[in-house]
Amino acid sequence: MPKRVAALDLGTNTFHLVIADVSDTEIKNIVFQEQKHVKLGEGGINEGRITDDAFQRGLDALMYFWNCISENNVDSIRAVGTAALRTAKNGFQFTQKVRDLTGINIEIIDGDLEAALIYQGVKTAANLIDTSLIMDIGGGSVEFIIADQSSILWKKSYPIGAAKLMASFHHSDPISKSEIDSIENYLNTALEDLKSASTKFKPVKLVGSAGSFETFAELCQLRSQTHTPISKSFLFDADELESIISEIVSSTRHERENNAAILPVRTDMIVVSSILTRYVLNSLQIKEVELSTFALKEGLLFD
Repeated sequence: MPKRVAALDLGTNTFHLVIADVSDTEIKNIVFQEQKHVKLGEGGINEGRITDDAFQRGLDALMYFWNCISENNVDSIRAVGTAALRTAKNGFQFTQKVRDLTGINIEIIDGDLEAALIYQGVKTAANLIDTSLIMDIGGGSVEFIIADQSSILWKKSYPIGAAKLMASFHHSDPISKSEIDSIENYLNTALEDLKSASTKFKPVKLVGSAGSFETFAELCQLRSQTHTPISKSFLFDADELESIISEIVSSTRHERENNAAILPVRTDMIVVSSILTRYVLNSLQIKEVELSTFALKEGLLFD
């Protein structure tokens, strides 16, 4: 018999809530889902702290989510905090305050478990028949998982999320060539073991889980004037994706603000996310790219 589960993915940029009726093998029915763009890492991500304003935005979002959960008669709640909460000096203070206000117990998970949960979500949405590289770009960290439908072959979480890259490297508008070069030089060193793992396991496809890849898909549809709802996955045309990424990287902030396909929370960070995505595709010589709309929160539902 299905259980009604509330899953909360508390990320560096966005807090997600999904309430669903779930069996051992599938999501039977999504009862409610919403996201709040709290930008928990804004202003303090590279100093390892949650600023006062971000702290309050996070509390407000969770108070709202608690009311939604209370109205939907859930059997169990699973809430996890990722990069911002695991690296912030006042992350534990935040989780304690949430528990006092709502009774929600937030589990701060490490990058290894985060990657495993992302895989659980992605494998129910994307085609992993061939060995694939799953890439989840968060604000504080990026998870890479080399896997097929049956198992994880290799995984690692890197502290190179979009908010961290932006705070460290992106200071001009549009981003300058020297800043792009600095990001790519940094990635050359940071992702050495990803390249080694890819040489060993030879993934043939990149699967981007949610986030920035949803924006890429929206931009593809805007360009082709197609408006088919994306349910679980979306297969990119490689040349079109390359063109869209180049346009994002060369765009001004004003242009991105006025693009209906780019959510306000991604206006700034989509640039470094695009540079990172292009770097991975070019470095690993991967031509096939797919979006999985399922990611960590769906993995929590099954876990």
